[in-house]
Amino acid sequence: MLAGSAQREAKAATGRLGEWVATLRWNDVPPSARARLGLVLLDSLGVTMVGARQPEQHELVRAWRPPEGPAPVVGGGRTTSVEAAAWLNAMALVRLEMDEGHKFAAGHPLAHGLPAVLALAADLGSSGEDTVAALVATYEVAARFGRATRLRSGFHPHGSWGVAGAAAGCARLLGLDAAAVAAAIDTGAGLPIAGHFSSALDGNPVRDAWMAASNLSGLAAARMAAAGVARCTGTAASSLGELVGSFDPLALDDALGERWDIELGYFKRHASCSFTHPVADAALELRAGLADPTDVDEVMVETHFLASGLDRTYWNERLGALFSIPFVVAAALVHGRVDPSVSAPEHLHDPRVRELAGKVTVRRADDLDARLPGERAARVRLTAGGRTHQAEVPNPVGDAAYRPLSEQDVLALLAELLGDRIAVRTVHEVARELPACEDVTSTLQRLAGV
Repeated sequence: MLAGSAQREAKAATGRLGEWVATLRWNDVPPSARARLGLVLLDSLGVTMVGARQPEQHELVRAWRPPEGPAPVVGGGRTTSVEAAAWLNAMALVRLEMDEGHKFAAGHPLAHGLPAVLALAADLGSSGEDTVAALVATYEVAARFGRATRLRSGFHPHGSWGVAGAAAGCARLLGLDAAAVAAAIDTGAGLPIAGHFSSALDGNPVRDAWMAASNLSGLAAARMAAAGVARCTGTAASSLGELVGSFDPLALDDALGERWDIELGYFKRHASCSFTHPVADAALELRAGLADPTDVDEVMVETHFLASGLDRTYWNERLGALFSIPFVVAAALVHGRVDPSVSAPEHLHDPRVRELAGKVTVRRADDLDARLPGERAARVRLTAGGRTHQAEVPNPVGDAAYRPLSEQDVLALLAELLGDRIAVRTVHEVARELPACEDVTSTLQRLAGV
């Protein structure tokens, strides 16, 4: 497809997305997708709360000196401006690598805009129905831009294609017409972050800031459109296509209103990159059959090309460990879990984990490549005491198509992560009650006080 043709296609498809978002009502969303949004919202608010309780997040909030405002700093005991809340809550949401994601979009659609939409809703005093409709718009638009985009080798997905979804959700909350929503989406598509995957492997928290920047860029794009200074020109064909990868504009409105991408995502039960989750599940399965899980001679991990580069056997920071398959395997075998505690400072340099990680080899397997994107499979083979043990996992536990998590599963996970019944009850009540609110401000502000 010629560049000019791609741009025209992108402009036309973005226009159709703008019309869909501008006219979307909560009652238009089928019951199954509404229920899934409630579950995603519960998980996302809970994970944000877990991230907010980390010492580094406390220091970030203190350094930010957030001004007074209507939007909650989740778990921060205060409310602040829309922009400060969007940034701080986005970093808390992704800090521990537990945010909900989507394998077909190859990233995290809702995290790109959830904090911005909720902060803006608290400021506007939006109705619950408008707020949840905006969240659906955020997810569906971001997921479609994710499907349409193929990032160049080395690009990290945080803060790139998802900005368009953040812009869509914020524009929907502002009540913009179809043309203005399309202009907001197009402007968001022109504001991608060019973040390199090595930053995550190196443990650099700038990776978390890319998601925060997405939320702020989405806000800016929607406000530009509200002011009449945004245009829809099909910029995604150049920004997400020529510059950061390739772009298929036909994917933007494919099955729009028929396929609900929010129903196809995955939840995380491990605090690590999603590519490591099948490996963690397999390692935990094998651990149950070992007399001494730390007495292992060698481990061979076979996985697909998306994950095979996560093979570092060293890490100095938590984030780097969360992107290391050897760390995840070793932590699973040593501790019997891969929750935030295993990457906390007191466990991050556990000599048993370090030693075992050094015995892990990661290898790309062609047959597992062939099963993408429907499956993100992994095989783990370990040798211990002269015996070989092997397990294969097609998709991680929590994938919508493979052992999906129920509401009770998510609540149990949050209870374990937070260890605080009041906090779990609060996020559950907010997620459940939000659609029926006449004004969401006071309901959302409850998130600040737990």
